[in-house]
Amino acid sequence: MADRITTVEQLEALYGLPGEASTVKEVGSITPHYRAFIEAAPFAALATNGPEGLDCSPRGDKPGFIRVHDEHTLLLPDRRGNNRVDSLRNVVRDPNVALLFLIPGSGTTLRVNGRAHLSVDAQLLSSFAVEEKAPRSVMVISVGSVYFQCARAIVRSDLWNPAKHVDPKSLPSVGEILAAFSGNRVGGKEYDRAWSARAQQTLW
Repeated sequence: MADRITTVEQLEALYGLPGEASTVKEVGSITPHYRAFIEAAPFAALATNGPEGLDCSPRGDKPGFIRVHDEHTLLLPDRRGNNRVDSLRNVVRDPNVALLFLIPGSGTTLRVNGRAHLSVDAQLLSSFAVEEKAPRSVMVISVGSVYFQCARAIVRSDLWNPAKHVDPKSLPSVGEILAAFSGNRVGGKEYDRAWSARAQQTLW
């Protein structure tokens, strides 16, 4: 197994140490610069950890849906989803979380690491209500570190180029996947036909 890297020393020998531009950007609070990214972001990936392993889950809403409460605290409402609550289940057992914010059109992404708990405070929940529908819980995230990620991954992937968008019809549909995995008990063409309208009715 001579080709396997097994120590940090081997890793650093291969890659070297990061330059100042890679380290000075990391801070322990939400600065005005980083707040601008959070308030512009309509999407974030939420990473959590629990006894069953890691989970990474999409979160999205109107820009600024993850609220900056103060320079050390973020508030993330839990909107309607598939009710698996994988991320929430993890947080009540392991508070360590990470967020990756994406902003359409920007190559720069923002990373936040911290510790979280779930709140069901009635006043807090009502402050996040949309169309008179409040979330069932809000994730309160105490920020540990914040830093931006360079744009190379976005540039390489050409992520925001409409000409590179994949035709959804070229991929298996959700209905097809569900039908295949359930022996046709759920899913199928009718599921696909009804999904768009059902999603619009249950966004909040």
